[in-house]
Amino acid sequence: MSTPPKALPPRVAPADRGATRIADRVIAKIAAQAAREALVAPPPRAAAPHATVTVHHDIARVRVSLELDYPSDIAAQCAAVRRQVALRIEECASMSVPEVDIDIEHLHSAHARPAAGRDRRLR
Repeated sequence: MSTPPKALPPRVAPADRGATRIADRVIAKIAAQAAREALVAPPPRAAAPHATVTVHHDIARVRVSLELDYPSDIAAQCAAVRRQVALRIEECASMSVPEVDIDIEHLHSAHARPAAGRDRRLR
């Protein structure tokens, strides 16, 4: 005796299958990587950008900590970081990013570094 084939369950629309939640720390990693991408020439020995994020209803509020060279166009660098961070989070996580706050943690003076090719150790 053969058994009749089982009926397939009705198809469920993707939106009705469940929810996807991306952890704040994942969005923070995306933001930090985007900040690294936006900095064309980070100072030598500078700490990597660090980000903290708060997400509420697919809206991400981001704070990025940076170390920059001095003298340089700080405003232009911050604007580039803001654009890149917002763009990358919107692309990767489909979240709105209305604000990206920048904290400049340290300025690395080009005058304080030894000139290239000169070794300051005593021999």
